[in-house]
Amino acid sequence: RIHTGEKPFECEFCKAKFSVNSALTRHIKIHTGEKPFECEFCKAKFRDRSHLKDHERKHTGEKLYECDICLTKFSTRFILKNHKRIHTGEKPFECEFCKATFRVKPNLNRHLKTHSNEKFKCQFCESEFPQEASLTAHIRIHTGKKEFECEFCKARFTDRSAKRRHLRIHTGEKPFEC
Repeated sequence: RIHTGEKPFECEFCKAKFSVNSALTRHIKIHTGEKPFECEFCKAKFRDRSHLKDHERKHTGEKLYECDICLTKFSTRFILKNHKRIHTGEKPFECEFCKATFRVKPNLNRHLKTHSNEKFKCQFCESEFPQEASLTAHIRIHTGKKEFECEFCKARFTDRSAKRRHLRIHTGEKPFEC
């Protein structure tokens, strides 16, 4: 049936058609909300076994999928596919307002908020930010939360760039010329 294009299995909820019954069975779980596969580490639930296995690799650190260009390994095919776009330059997600393009959809979604008047307001002061990530970084100034830790000496920092600057002490990196 795959070669003929025949799709005799139809979803009773949305009329989507499938060439094999197992694909229909998996699809129907979208409508029923059934998630029979549970992560043994954190109890998160999934509709199908393959999504569970991908998720569990986050806990185990297992990385089965290797980039054939740079040999970096990834835990899921999906992450590898997105990574490969770095090498190809492919940016398939385009902003309908300004035509900016992005490698992954979450980056497009974050960008789209810059076209709206939606602002993210700090609960501690009057500051406003066009992106939620900017607000989150700003709030650390007020809370003093230091979630970025140096792996060499355990010093902690409020933002990633401060940690990167600090790491140069250990690595000896000198990115600027006199």
